Amino acid sequence: MDIKKLQSLVVDALEDVKAQDIALFDTTHLTSLFDRIAIASGTSNRQTKALAASVRDKVKAAGGDVYGMEGEDTGEWVLVDLGDMIVHIMQAPIRAYYRLEEIWGDKPVKLGAAKRKSTKEGEEAAAPKKVSSHLAAGKKAVDASPVIEKKTPARKAAAAKPAAEKKPAAKKAAAVPAGKTIKVGKTKSAVAAAEALKALPPKRKVAKPKADEAPVKTVIKRIKKVEE
Repeated sequence: MDIKKLQSLVVDALEDVKAQDIALFDTTHLTSLFDRIAIASGTSNRQTKALAASVRDKVKAAGGDVYGMEGEDTGEWVLVDLGDMIVHIMQAPIRAYYRLEEIWGDKPVKLGAAKRKSTKEGEEAAAPKKVSSHLAAGKKAVDASPVIEKKTPARKAAAAKPAAEKKPAAKKAAAVPAGKTIKVGKTKSAVAAAEALKALPPKRKVAKPKADEAPVKTVIKRIKKVEE
C-alpha cells in the first residue's frame, strides 16, 4: 500500500476514536525498517485499546497488512506494526516519560497534508466545487472601462478661475472709521464705587489761622497759699 494512503488511513482511524495529540513523523532518513511513525495519546486503558483496534480494522478493510500488535493486555502503551509504518498509542504519563518525539521527530509531517489524501473524501475535497449561478461568486466579472467625463463650457470656466478669486467663506467684520469716538459704558463695579462715595458724610472743615494774626497766649496765674 502507498505510504500516503496508509498514513491517511491511520490518522482517520485515530480521529474516529477521539485520540489526543496525534503526531506523525517521517523516518526515512533515520532507519530503513519503516518510513513513518505515528504517536497518539489515550485517556484510559479502554481508549488506547479501542484506538489500536480502530487502526487495525481500518487498515485491513482497505487491503493493508497488520504485522502485529503489542501491549493490548495492559493498555498503557499499545504498538501497531503496519510494516512501513509504526503506530504508538500511549497514555499521557507514559508518553511524557519516554518522549519518542525527541528520538523520531526530526521531520514532522503535517496532519493536513496526511489526512484523506488518497481516500474518496480527499478526492472529493480536492475537486473544484461548482458555484451556483445566482451567487455573486458564480457570475463573470465584467471589465470596467474608464469613463471620460466631458466638461461643459461652464465647468471649464469654473475650473479655469484661480483660487484667489474665490469668495471668502466668512465675511470680515466692518472696520471702524478713523476719527470716530466710541462710547463705552461704565462697568457695574465702577458705578457701585461711585454710589458708595456719595453716601459717605461730608468732612468737617477746620479753620486754619491766618498768617497775619498773632497766636493767642494763655496766661496762668499762680496763687500763693497763706500760712496760718
